[in-house]
Amino acid sequence: MRTALLQSSGRPGSVAENLKVLDEAAGRAAEAGAGLLAAPEMFLTGYAIGGEIPHLAEPADGDSADAVADIATRHGLAVAYGYPERDGDTVYNSAQIISAEGARLANYRKTHLFGCFERDHFTPGGRQVVQTELNGLTVGLLICYDVEFPENVRAHALAGTDLLIVPTAQMHPYQFVPESMIPVRAFENQMYVAYVNRVGQEGEFEFVGLTTLAGPDGVARVRAGRASADLVFADADPAFLAASRAANPYLADRRPGLYGSLTA
Repeated sequence: MRTALLQSSGRPGSVAENLKVLDEAAGRAAEAGAGLLAAPEMFLTGYAIGGEIPHLAEPADGDSADAVADIATRHGLAVAYGYPERDGDTVYNSAQIISAEGARLANYRKTHLFGCFERDHFTPGGRQVVQTELNGLTVGLLICYDVEFPENVRAHALAGTDLLIVPTAQMHPYQFVPESMIPVRAFENQMYVAYVNRVGQEGEFEFVGLTTLAGPDGVARVRAGRASADLVFADADPAFLAASRAANPYLADRRPGLYGSLTA
């Protein structure tokens, strides 16, 4: 599946402007034959918006989800995007996948919150693995810091995730995550990992870009730069994935009986 990765911070604080950016990217992605467009963490509203988060947060089936569904159906591709989700009085840092037909396929709430900023504004989610089927692939979701915990990605591997979408807001000085950790996560878990980052200065944060899609061989299929917005493309190939899994014994050679202390 041709996958388009939107490296952009949009316009923090303006949902309307960010929907316009997403719409334009979806048009370009569709023209390039993509079946999925993925956008960064909190793309809908911006990340460093502080006290605006509770006011801009929306339900998973709110007006903005309807607007993204319209974008997906008009351009004929699935869309994954990050946003602040309101559920009653609770706000989550969430990511959602909407199909090319406008259906909400999967909604994931970030389970590992990073730093005081996130812990002050969000409640952690309670589901480790959220998946959906898309164009012949099992597609899963994590968000940013979640992927830095090997247990999360291994749980996806054991649940059969083929392509892991990771909307992120990775900042300086942690650029080693997209450069080194993401290809390793893809290799050790035998899956594709799409890591979709924000870029540039936003409030107190400097986002490092380096959006990438890594394959099960540990090789980055594409990597955006550090300084500017971009739309990059790479393929998640089911045939290559099957061959790689057949050749790599990591998952088959596990000895779960030895690992009990990891959850003690």
